[in-house]
Parts: sequence; C-alpha cells; structure tokens
Amino acid sequence: MLGNQLRGAIGLLVAGLFLGLPHARAQSISANPSTASVPPGQSHAAGSSRFQPDRFAGRAGKYYALVWGVDSLSVKAVESGELIRFSYEVLDAAKAGPLNDKRLEPKLIAPSCHSILVIPSLEKVGQLRQSSTSEAGKSYWMAFSNPRRTVKRGDRINIVIGQFHADGLVVE
Repeated sequence: MLGNQLRGAIGLLVAGLFLGLPHARAQSISANPSTASVPPGQSHAAGSSRFQPDRFAGRAGKYYALVWGVDSLSVKAVESGELIRFSYEVLDAAKAGPLNDKRLEPKLIAPSCHSILVIPSLEKVGQLRQSSTSEAGKSYWMAFSNPRRTVKRGDRINIVIGQFHADGLVVE
C-alpha cells in the first residue's frame, strides 16, 4: 500500500514537471503546512520580502560612477507630489561638475505622461537646486516643479543635464 502511494506521488511530481509545476508545487505546499500560509515571494518574518527592488541595474550604477562620478541616484515625489526631487552623491568632483553647472538647465522627462518638468526659479530663493562646486562625498539635490502632478510615484523618468542622461529612474 505504501508503494502505491509513493508511485502516485512520484507520478504527480513528474506530471507537474511536464505541465509547468503547478500540481507539484501544490502537492509540496500541502505536504509542508508551515509554508502553506505564506504567499510565494514572501518570507516568514511579518510578510516582508527578502528581495529589494533595485533602482537601476548594476551596470548602470557602475557607468554613472565611472563616467559621471556620481552614485546613489534617487528620484522622489515630495510636497504631496508638487515637486519631484532628484538627488545624488558625488564620488569624483571633477567628473560630476557638469551636474551642478548653473549654465545648464536640467530637465525631467516623463515619457509615459508626455511631459517635461523644469526647475522653478523663485523671486527670493532662486532656483530649487544646488549649484555650488561639487565636492566628493557630499549629496546634492534639485527639485522639479510638478504643478499638475502628472508625474506620480512608480513612473519611470529620465533626467537630462547637458550631456548627462539618467534614463529609466523610478519615482519613489
């Protein structure tokens, strides 16, 4: 009798392999009740995922560090979505110099909503960006005006500052 059950389980696993594993996965989950209540892709600790989304691919990060001397590029919607803040850390001040150049006008391009955002210039404050000389080890930022809130969290955007192009950044 035990041999028949074993043959049946092996047959079910082999059939699951040929049909894309849904039956084999269901069989293995029901056999181990401790993992049955945890959805796929989540760990057992408070429903948290062990996988963290990457802002950009490893090669892109190396490219920005080697060619432009910057790291930790991030884009965040702030002030209830009225502003989009782009920040970065300078690794090499000479290479990152063009990003803080006052003569270059930065643009945020959002292809999904067909919009281009610019940095506003206020009367008493000036432009909402840091334009001092770059120093290695410091973080810098610039804020783009998003008055109609066309760019939202989760959108993929491109930052263009002169020859610098950061494509496919995700708004947090």
